[in-house]
Amino acid sequence: MLQDTMELNGLMTARGNGAMDLEKKQAMTQRLLGMINDASLTMMISIGHRTGLFDVLAEMPAATTRQIAAAAELSERYVREWLGAMVTGRVIVYDPMTQTYALPKEHAAVLTRAAKGDNLAGTMQWMAVLGSVESEVVEKFRRGGGVCYEHFHRFHDVMAGESDLTVVGGLRDHILPLEPGLMKKLELGIEVLEIGCGQGHAMLLLARMFPRSRFRGYDLCAEPIEKAKMAAMEQGLTNLTFEVRDVTTMDELGRYDLVLAFDVIHDQKDPAGVLRAVRGALREGGVFLMQDIAASSLLENNMDHPLGPFFYTISTMHCMTVSLAQGGAGLGTCWGRELAQQMLGEAGFRKVRIEQLPHDMINDYYVAK
Repeated sequence: MLQDTMELNGLMTARGNGAMDLEKKQAMTQRLLGMINDASLTMMISIGHRTGLFDVLAEMPAATTRQIAAAAELSERYVREWLGAMVTGRVIVYDPMTQTYALPKEHAAVLTRAAKGDNLAGTMQWMAVLGSVESEVVEKFRRGGGVCYEHFHRFHDVMAGESDLTVVGGLRDHILPLEPGLMKKLELGIEVLEIGCGQGHAMLLLARMFPRSRFRGYDLCAEPIEKAKMAAMEQGLTNLTFEVRDVTTMDELGRYDLVLAFDVIHDQKDPAGVLRAVRGALREGGVFLMQDIAASSLLENNMDHPLGPFFYTISTMHCMTVSLAQGGAGLGTCWGRELAQQMLGEAGFRKVRIEQLPHDMINDYYVAK
């Protein structure tokens, strides 16, 4: 027993002198190995989403690789290898006796397009989008500055897909009802602006829903605006216009009854200036409806957030850096509720409510008047 006590004291002394705690090392090693596997699965799940494999599997009984590939109209060899990742990653179930694969309905509930707002497979696309600019961001760590929007491959397509789930899918039943009487005003006819509209999916839906209202969408990037214009033309919408516009220079006083900003403000070069411009653009009694990330401005309050690491990663790799690329404030994804409320107040919004919606676990919704 004396020897055991001496060994324990020696270990504690060694740790006190800066010696390595082997148990902590082993725990970290296991955690990193898990990260490698999980990071690999994010790419494979993204591919499953983009190719429609999850949607196909959800509608099939247990099937062979050839049957799955045929149903999805894909190469069997690629499907077979992809299934290997899904099986070893415990996403898809494999029966070695029949050599068949099946997607459990519980997994389909968060991996398919039919899951709508619960679908997390689409979010996995961000890993490839962000990874495509890793070298550019590493260089900015050394030199400062930021990476411009045009360096992000597929950014606007992935963002439009996210918007379809959280914004477009929830507009009628969840988002517009946040302001009492707003739906009625839209039916009668009001002036509406969306800043940072991207490919314009929300505006296109609203223009179809409320033909008596007039809608305008601004975005800094030409590529998504061209797609939005094309869609409006194809749908024959005459109450909707899109324009490439830097909203930091917006000076339209008292023009709009409703201004919308979905996941936009923290990316801006001058977010405080944009909020002031929005306040100035609203008519008396107008409403600013802003969606932004559900996080705190204080790091310590985000420690237990289920998406904390993701938020700070997407901030480093996109939100913060695109703002800095414009010489901007670089607020980052987690500018948070506290700072958002402060900046809205400083912009002249006297009444601000923060709402959370059941279909959207990622964002807060601000109703400012």
